[in-house]
Amino acid sequence: MSIEDKNKAKFPNLKSTLTIPSIPKKIEQHLSKFINEEIRAYSLKKNSPLLASCLKDFVLRKGKRIRPILFIIGYLGFSKKEARNLYTAAVSFELLHDFFLIHDDIIDKSELRRGKPSVHTLLNSHLSKFPSRKFKGEDLAIITGDVLYASAVKAFMSIKENPSRKEKALNIFVNTAVYTATGEFIELEKSIEPLNKLSKKDIYSIYDYKTARYTFSSPLTCGAVLAGAKEKEIRKLYRFGISLGRAFQIKDDIIGIFSREKETGKSALADIQQAKRTLLIWHTCDNKGNKNRLSIKKIFFKKRARRQDLEKVQEIIRKSGALDYSLKEIKLLCKKAESILSSLEMKDKYKVSLKEFLRKILKV
Repeated sequence: MSIEDKNKAKFPNLKSTLTIPSIPKKIEQHLSKFINEEIRAYSLKKNSPLLASCLKDFVLRKGKRIRPILFIIGYLGFSKKEARNLYTAAVSFELLHDFFLIHDDIIDKSELRRGKPSVHTLLNSHLSKFPSRKFKGEDLAIITGDVLYASAVKAFMSIKENPSRKEKALNIFVNTAVYTATGEFIELEKSIEPLNKLSKKDIYSIYDYKTARYTFSSPLTCGAVLAGAKEKEIRKLYRFGISLGRAFQIKDDIIGIFSREKETGKSALADIQQAKRTLLIWHTCDNKGNKNRLSIKKIFFKKRARRQDLEKVQEIIRKSGALDYSLKEIKLLCKKAESILSSLEMKDKYKVSLKEFLRKILKV
């Protein structure tokens, strides 16, 4: 398979790698049940049909559900029995994810999410019927995201577990939101700095804050903490999640540049339009520095990126060797994660599920 073909591949679906297929099915059921109960609890269909429809449409769109699945694996991998409302608590990580996606799409000015219009795009379409309005779809979308964050905390708190472990896990959950938002802030700050000031350390710091913690480390460690896992196992899960999260984000960056919109469900120009600093861009600018930096800088600081700009960036990245470098980096990170995973004292069938997912990530 050519490099181009490899990079056109979609992310692995964690559901298809699980040795326990009942987990994703239960998550879907509880996600639907929870959001419908929230809509009923606050009489949203009566008070704001628009908010009700936005919440239901966005939350129930087809997704990988990586975070709630990992939360369940982290819990069941160490627990003696399943706690009441475990799956409702798992839903909290999906709602937290949705909260960030809505805000990210506003920041990135993305019109697509999961193959459909982003929430602010949907709301702007609705508001177009009211030309005298004083606000935009983005304003309503921010509030929609805020509702989802509050609902996420509520879902998390529903689990019936040991109070001290629950408090510790809740701290991880809340800290995750802070780290992720901080990562977004830092990433935007870095996007206005000169490309020659960018370091590999900067890139991994953003990856750890924005992706690795809230997608991998936090769901796994939250579940393990609630289950009463030993502290050393929790630390291992955290390191495993960071390594896997970095690999995952590098692959996401590659797909963001080299894949088509129908494969990613979002704009192919989004990363360039936002001048995102990635491992690909760092290596491209670091290798044969000035010429590559100048070319990318011209494209990054355009008011609006076009298809030919994307093709130019693709060409520069390939010629610089950054694509090959990034693919090798993914393999190194996955090897490190696999080593940590093999030392875990987790129940075998849950380790197998994590190992299968890891290997899917490795096949790039």
